[in-house]
Amino acid sequence: MKKSLSVILFSAMLIMLFVGCSDLKPDLPESITLMTHDSFSISKKVVYDFEKANNIQISFLRAGSAGVALNKAILSKNNPMADVFFGVDNTFFTRALKADIFEPYNSPLLSDIHEWLRLDPENRLLPVDYGDICLNYDKKWFEDKKIKPPASLSDITKTEYKSLVVVENPATSSPGLAFLLATIGHFGENGYLKFWEKLRSNDVLVTHGWKDAYWGHFSAASKGNRPIVVSYASSPAAEVHFAEKKMEYAPTASVTEDKSAFRHIEFVGILRGTKNMKLAQKLIDYMLDKKFQEDIPLQMFVFPANRNAQLPEVLKKHASIAKHTAIVSTDAVSANREKWIQAWTRVVLK
Repeated sequence: MKKSLSVILFSAMLIMLFVGCSDLKPDLPESITLMTHDSFSISKKVVYDFEKANNIQISFLRAGSAGVALNKAILSKNNPMADVFFGVDNTFFTRALKADIFEPYNSPLLSDIHEWLRLDPENRLLPVDYGDICLNYDKKWFEDKKIKPPASLSDITKTEYKSLVVVENPATSSPGLAFLLATIGHFGENGYLKFWEKLRSNDVLVTHGWKDAYWGHFSAASKGNRPIVVSYASSPAAEVHFAEKKMEYAPTASVTEDKSAFRHIEFVGILRGTKNMKLAQKLIDYMLDKKFQEDIPLQMFVFPANRNAQLPEVLKKHASIAKHTAIVSTDAVSANREKWIQAWTRVVLK
């Protein structure tokens, strides 16, 4: 009898404990998922400050290159993989909007964003950063060889630059596609393939992506023998920033004159179907505000979209912004991207 009574009392205590606990909310923060490309980077402190201020946790879903990540977001539009997407650029801009996967959001921070970066009047995609894709060259290599470095796109088709250039495949690389667009904007649709024919005859080397081109073949950053590479106009600043010994001058330089560069812009947007709309809006606001914007330059070596964000000295001194870029409209890119890539492939790789 005592044993039975003990069992009954113990069971009653368990029931009371269970009922009491079921009324308590777990002491865990809310979470929000940011889907992005593999090259995205931001400091832990900036992430932590947002999480702490809003009592939430940010989960980062890295989904491949910019184009691959966007494809995944489009394919999962009926069951979105994240709340916010960062990394749509102006080479995939119209495609992203036509897929109708983003919610409009008129962030109050838009008043601080450069007007010329705001390409979507409905604010489904909001600009976060920008930079120029262009030729970079190894200054010491040209000094040692007593050869004048290239000053424009046309220069690299000359015989003195034979076997000196490495570029990225526009079918597999975002910088590669941006550089292809630079050549289209510079030479026109009737002239860009002639440029690439000459470049192929000049023994241009094509790699799958930026990492292989820059760290695998560019003479200033590797044991490679190519002193000219397609990269960013901010790459010289990165060389100085990450140098083991303090540098007064960058070992590389970029070619941005005479419409030789393409302006690359990256956007963020709220994915349609999110169940965390208010948190998603707060995250967008944070990404456009000064703290996040001033962290971008030394994380991804691009320029902040917020006009009030201060640049670090290394970018002020060693990074470049083209005065006049090669222009190709987002509508033209959307309508012709695949055709241009196929034509490039036929001329350069086959």
